[in-house]
Amino acid sequence: MMKTEKQKFKNFNYIFQTPDNYCAHKKYPAIIFLHGAGSRGNDIDTLRGNPYFAETKKNEYNVITFAPQCFADTWFDILEQLKEFTDYVINEDFVDKDRVYLMGASMGGYATWQLAMSMPNVFAAIVPICGGGMYWNADRLKAVPVWAFHGSEDPVVYPEESKKMVDAVNKNGGNAKLTICEGVGHNSWLNAYRSKEVFQWMLSHEKNSLNESSNRFDDQNIYG
Repeated sequence: MMKTEKQKFKNFNYIFQTPDNYCAHKKYPAIIFLHGAGSRGNDIDTLRGNPYFAETKKNEYNVITFAPQCFADTWFDILEQLKEFTDYVINEDFVDKDRVYLMGASMGGYATWQLAMSMPNVFAAIVPICGGGMYWNADRLKAVPVWAFHGSEDPVVYPEESKKMVDAVNKNGGNAKLTICEGVGHNSWLNAYRSKEVFQWMLSHEKNSLNESSNRFDDQNIYG
């Protein structure tokens, strides 16, 4: 059974989830979890009630989770602070820097794509759920394994958004796959959180040291 506690880093309140045998003197793979719009604010109990924790608390994986709470309207409003939080996570002594993963749903799914493209050298694998992003910049993820999820009947974020991102990553030589959850609406996150295969897949990856950001768009005559 996983344990959760509230912690704080600068403006972020966050939930820190650990396995029963957690020991701060050991190194652990770590998941940074980005929630959707329904968990934002300053009430940490709102985040504590997020389905991620309800579905993962019985996991027996030897992994820790850092889940910051968005204190703004969107993650994009505080992207620089989120990058700073990510640096804080990877510099903790008990975090295995080669096994840091990123997962997020809805608003957090968009932020997962964006944060990974902004910091492609950090993450060993990512799981963006019912999100989307700047697919023209997806070559930055060519060395980051991706497993995206989306509901086929999602009326909030159309599944084409995930498909465009996954296709763009693969077109640029990356390793991305997409699971379309048939008959599922916006809450495809439940399919991802309940899947042991997803967590086993994440934990099987280590950071690719060859991951380098691309300068393909550094031409103002073409890209403005």
